[in-house]
Amino acid sequence: MKRSVFISIIVVVAVASLLAGLYANRLFDNNATEAPRTAGADTTGVPDIRPDFGLLDLEDELRHVSEWDGQVLLINFWATWCPPCRREIPAFIELQDAYEDQGFTIVGIAIDTKQNAIDFVDPMGINYPILVGDKQGIALSKEYGNRLSVLPYTVIVDREGRITETHRNELTFEDAEAMIKPLL
Repeated sequence: MKRSVFISIIVVVAVASLLAGLYANRLFDNNATEAPRTAGADTTGVPDIRPDFGLLDLEDELRHVSEWDGQVLLINFWATWCPPCRREIPAFIELQDAYEDQGFTIVGIAIDTKQNAIDFVDPMGINYPILVGDKQGIALSKEYGNRLSVLPYTVIVDREGRITETHRNELTFEDAEAMIKPLL
């Protein structure tokens, strides 16, 4: 009898967790796209100019965001354990191939361990820099306006270093392309 009560409790907790996750996903999906930035506006807590940072890449080389000054940037905060993050990466690979010759770069910031990122990146064939944010990456995403710490979280930065758009949740190739093409 004790075992059946224990199993019942586990089932109830699992169902409650599932329902809470579905509710949270629906909540974020209803507000998935934040309004595009306009000059001088700061109503969402997103800074006008991209914050500076330095993080290690997968080869333990320190990379600073200023390395990509003068380029259009798509900065993507993601994690290997995040299903929408995993789904959007093939679109980002395609986007990087299509527009890198026009001064466009994607910088992925893994909110994960270095080893988890390596294990995911290598088989995926990711063709853009991946930086290891781990716990520091969460604070950095907040500096970029991700006040809810949602993943994936994407920031578009123009050639002058101004944040032009932010996006919570998964992006398609077409959505991301529409954000960057006017800036190229």
